[in-house]
Amino acid sequence: MSAETAVAVEVPLAATDRSLARELGVFARRNPLSVAGGLVGLAIILVALFAPWIAPRDPLKANFTRMNKPPDTQAFFGTDQVGRDTLSRVIYGARTSLFVAFSAVLLGTTTGSLWGVACGYLGGRFDLVSQRIMEVMQAFPDLILAMAISMAIGTGLPAVIVAIAITRIPFGGRVIRSVALSVREMQYVEAGRASGASALRIMSLHVLPQCIAPYLVLATTHLGVAIVIEAALGFLGVGVPPPTPTWGNMLADAITSLIPSWWLVLFPGLAITVTVLAFNLLGDGIRDTLDPRLSPAFLRLVTGAGRSRGGS
Repeated sequence: MSAETAVAVEVPLAATDRSLARELGVFARRNPLSVAGGLVGLAIILVALFAPWIAPRDPLKANFTRMNKPPDTQAFFGTDQVGRDTLSRVIYGARTSLFVAFSAVLLGTTTGSLWGVACGYLGGRFDLVSQRIMEVMQAFPDLILAMAISMAIGTGLPAVIVAIAITRIPFGGRVIRSVALSVREMQYVEAGRASGASALRIMSLHVLPQCIAPYLVLATTHLGVAIVIEAALGFLGVGVPPPTPTWGNMLADAITSLIPSWWLVLFPGLAITVTVLAFNLLGDGIRDTLDPRLSPAFLRLVTGAGRSRGGS
């Protein structure tokens, strides 16, 4: 490679890096809470990934000499009824809960989004029947539907993932369908149909890319919902079975005694709250950034038009 070619390659790459850094800086200034939520979510993910090196003790090892002890210097989050370290169980519970949430959202939201693209573009009887199916699925509360599916197909990690994923399908399908309905009327889509392109090619190359932004918003928002559903299933005894630590079954274990120990309720509940809040804040920031109707330029245009009408 010549020197001129190397310089020509390095300049666009540097410009791209500066552009990305500038966009990230603008996003951080406009959405400081979202950035904070993203950083907290990233920290929780890193804790889950490096749980074997971070956790001070084996989360499954019982110590009958230190049963149900409050937080102290030996166990910062206390111990449970059989002497297991609560901090280690919270850390390993993050690994299980996040794996279930990410897997369920990836499976359910992606399936629903692809279904919504097909419904919005194809229309007709396929769309009519699909929407009735989605309405039936949405008629059930998320937790009730996930519990029924989990009990029907059996307990265990795969069953919980599938049960939560099915509850995410109709929400992704309805939102992405509305996007596909508007995109299919665009001129470049009509040009693709006029050129003889197949429906699958048009949906893949022209409609689907326009649905990426709402898909990202949906996926980020659904992460918090999936974590709550997984915790609720574990609390009710139809989630990931013990002794695998999850935040939900840790809360369930805490109420087995006549008077629940406060540390066995506080720390798993706090982990659920912080994680859900972090992902929800991140999702709100992504939505505000990717939605053109919420951009500052659009808001200035709308408010300016309103003042002009008011002045006239």
